[in-house]
Amino acid sequence: MKNLYIIKAGSTFETEVERLGDFEEWVQRGLGELTCPVVVVNAEGGELLPEPQVCAGVVVTGSHAMVTDNRPWSVGIERWIRELIGAGVPFLGICYGHQLLGRAAGGEVGYHPLGREVGTVWVELTADGQRDPLFEGIPSPFRAHATHAQCVLQLPPDAIRLAFNDFEPNHAFRVGHSAWGVQFHPEYTREIMEAYVCDEIADLEIAGDDVDTLRESVPETRHAGRVLTNFASFVCRNFSVAVPDRSGDVSTCSSG
Repeated sequence: MKNLYIIKAGSTFETEVERLGDFEEWVQRGLGELTCPVVVVNAEGGELLPEPQVCAGVVVTGSHAMVTDNRPWSVGIERWIRELIGAGVPFLGICYGHQLLGRAAGGEVGYHPLGREVGTVWVELTADGQRDPLFEGIPSPFRAHATHAQCVLQLPPDAIRLAFNDFEPNHAFRVGHSAWGVQFHPEYTREIMEAYVCDEIADLEIAGDDVDTLRESVPETRHAGRVLTNFASFVCRNFSVAVPDRSGDVSTCSSG
């Protein structure tokens, strides 16, 4: 059986790891209970990326790095994403991974012209987004946690824009049939988002943001979290992977 790979592109604040866990753990919890083996590859730490043919699906995490820094491990993931797209491997990039997908497929990534987006935001689906399997069962608009300084400034050619808001026009997009990027964080819980607001207070105050309001307006975002379970279900439908049904029992899927 193929593995579902979580590619670790960074770590959260050292002060929060013991209390909250780290990026790859948040993603794995969000995906749900899979019988497909889940393997974490620490790409930032120098671990080798798997060959596309052994991947049932791939999720690339966020990072505190910037895509435009062009760090060797990051450029390596970017090249590898092109291979995954060519092989038709289901792919989900979150925040940093979203931006890597954008650039790997021919788009443009850079600092957002309006500065940083931090906090719980409303995200709206396009008509294509409302029909897309990644957003199945998710209303429009929905609330999502976000924290990013860079973004996909220009989508890749032929990419399908799936979600946006007044601040960020490219909150989600798809390349081909099975490669998605989401700028928001479906893996974040309320507690995680609150930690990010607290840890970034100095930068937020410099930018003129109302930190108290940000702290007080962090809800749970269960609809955004469904992006991860929807991705797991998509992988299930395309490969021999099992996912829990709504009753909590495990149901096995086959590629047929």
